[in-house]
Formats: sequence, C-alpha cells, structure tokens
Amino acid sequence: MKKLLFIAVCAAMMVGCKQEQVKQDAVVMQLRDSLNSIITQKDNELNDMMSTLNDIEDGFREITEAQGRVALAKQGEGTNTKERIRENVQFIQNTMKQNRELINKLKQQLRESSFKGDQLKRAIESMTAQLEEKDKQLQMLREELEDRDIYIGELGEKIESLNTDVANLTEETTQKTETISTQDKQLHTAWFVFGTKKELKEQQILVDGKVLQSNFNKEYFTKIDIRVDKEIKLYSSSAKLLTSHPSSSYTLQRDANKQYILRIADPQLFWSTSKYLVVLVK
Repeated sequence: MKKLLFIAVCAAMMVGCKQEQVKQDAVVMQLRDSLNSIITQKDNELNDMMSTLNDIEDGFREITEAQGRVALAKQGEGTNTKERIRENVQFIQNTMKQNRELINKLKQQLRESSFKGDQLKRAIESMTAQLEEKDKQLQMLREELEDRDIYIGELGEKIESLNTDVANLTEETTQKTETISTQDKQLHTAWFVFGTKKELKEQQILVDGKVLQSNFNKEYFTKIDIRVDKEIKLYSSSAKLLTSHPSSSYTLQRDANKQYILRIADPQLFWSTSKYLVVLVK
C-alpha cells in the first residue's frame, strides 16, 4: 500500500514538473518573440536612418564634384562656358536644398526612434555644419559670378515667383474691386412705386391702412440709383408720400401740366429712413 502511494506521489510530481516546464517554455518563447520584435524594430529604424544618411553623403559628394566642375569652367570663356557654370550652380542649389530636407528628416527619425545614439547625433551636427559651410561657399561663388556678369537661374526663379505673386495680387484686387462695386451699388440702390389706393392694395403694398407690412409684391417697384435719380415724375395732380422720409430732404413741385414731380434735394437723408418709397396718387 505504501509502495502504491509512493508511486502515485512521484507520478503527480512528474506531471506537475512537466506542466511547470510547459509554462516556463511558453514564457521563454514569448520573451524571445518580444526580443526579436524589438531587435527587428531597431534594425528597421537603423536601416531607415542609414539610408537617409547615405543619401545625404551622396548629396555632399555630388555638390563637391559640381563645385569642381564650376572651378574648371571658370577658367574658360564664351557662351558655352557660362551655360555650364549656370547649370552646375543650379545643380548645387537644388542638391543643397535636398540635403537640407534630408538632414531635417534624419533629425525627425532620430527623435521618433527608440535608438538613442550619441555618435549619430554628432554625425548630424557635423553634416549641418558642413551644409552651412557649403552655403557660405555658394554665396561667395554667386558674388564672384555676378562680378563676371554671369546670370544664375535662382534670380530667374525669384522673378518668376514675384510675377506670380503680382498676378495673384492683381486677381485678388480685381475680385475685391468687383465686390466693392457690387456692395456700392447695393448701398446706393432704392425702390419706388406710385399708384392709386386700389392699385397699391392689389399688390399688398397697402393693407388695412398700413404700408409695406404684408408680403407685398416687390416686382411692382422700380429700382433706381439714388446718386443719379433725384427726380421722380408722378403723373398726377394729387400725391402723398405713404412711407416716412424727412420733409427737409425733398419737395413736391408741379410741372407745366400741374402734375407733381418729386425732387430729392438730399438723397442720403431722404433714403436714410427707408430704401422703399411709396406714393399715393389719384
């Protein structure tokens, strides 16, 4: 009996050990996968940064080669020589611009990366200083070429950009002028109507003794420019203004046929209370 019990205990211990081993193996496998993932991520980050670094180094090499070609071309004379100088200087300008963008990209990659390498930081600082030195050299070259009356394309690009800005500004000014003109017309536009009581009622202009209180027919009115139209013939010997307008701003005068004419002496004051004028005639 004791022997059977001993065997059972040993068997249980063996099963427990196997289960524990399985758990340990699973933890180790998970840890290995995690480490592999971190290593892969770092490798990808390093590969991306090294690729950018190589592009920057290639750019500096191409700039140096172009500077050498310019130095050789300066020793010659003629139209072809000037053209070669222009082409190489433009190439230097474009490549330096590209390198500046790549250096900024590399800085961004390093900031976002889990890899924090002091050596790479120093390399970026060195390349930034190198780019600044190339900028100084390019400026000196420009000044030297200007003394030799050699036109460089960058100036042309600036002029073209300036022309584009002027064109955009002209278009914007035209649009603003049109907008101001439209607003000005609206500001100086008014509408008038004259008619008998029956006519005004039919157009809902006069309803229950009230003027312009209902949904009246605006198409029945005549549009005018208050700066131009300062006289309105009413073709009637009886006339009464139903809308409110300062009495000092106008006069009602009869013509040779004894018919009234509304003469507006002060348009701004006359239309200040209402842009609609309604006159009752018989």
